[in-house]
Amino acid sequence: MQYTQVSKVALVTGAARRIGAKIARTLHSHNINVILHYHTSQQEAEVLCKELNDQRPDSAVAIAADLLDIDALPTLIQRSSAQWNRLDILINNASKFYKTSVGEVTQESWDDLLTANLKAPFFLCQAAAHELGKQRGCIVNITDIRAEKPLRGYPVYCISKAGLAMLTKALACEFSPTIRVNAVAPGATIWPEGENALSEELKQRIINQTALKKQGSADYIAAAVLFLVNQDDYMTGQVLTVDGGRLLS
Repeated sequence: MQYTQVSKVALVTGAARRIGAKIARTLHSHNINVILHYHTSQQEAEVLCKELNDQRPDSAVAIAADLLDIDALPTLIQRSSAQWNRLDILINNASKFYKTSVGEVTQESWDDLLTANLKAPFFLCQAAAHELGKQRGCIVNITDIRAEKPLRGYPVYCISKAGLAMLTKALACEFSPTIRVNAVAPGATIWPEGENALSEELKQRIINQTALKKQGSADYIAAAVLFLVNQDDYMTGQVLTVDGGRLLS
């Protein structure tokens, strides 16, 4: 196989839709080649991959993996780093979000949320450490302001994101000085879908509780990720909150 030298390569988990897709597009627009990880969103991932390769040939590839299968994570890293013979950036964006009212929490829901939102990112970071270290690369985890400000009815989700924030700090210590590890904590950006969808009244109440009195967007999160990846090499172990001032209320 012939390898073409590229500036950087990023693996973005959950890259087919929503915030993950915006992060992938933003990194790609700054001459970073992207590995688009997906699990079930194959069609969306393939459409995005074609869009990016149309803009810049041989600059994106989509790879399927079930992040709940911890034993498969080293293979995901191996496939990602083999694509362009390097891996510089890992974005742990993929996560799960659903209600788990106290008194009704099952071991299955606990294990599902903690594995998706905390265990998988940890073992993916561990699997990627060797390749990232060779490039003096970086990791950005997507946490949530709910790691600090719990949401009633979603305790297990909040616990998992709080763990991800500590994972960020702990691995920043473990991987220094060769790999920087930071996180971005979104507030009200893209609303939940499906059975977790919010009423318009609740959405407006959340917006009114932000200091800036407006909803954010995936663009703000992607810009924060780009800053941590491409424009600052003296930050590690930090959680950058992008919430319009929601935590102030």
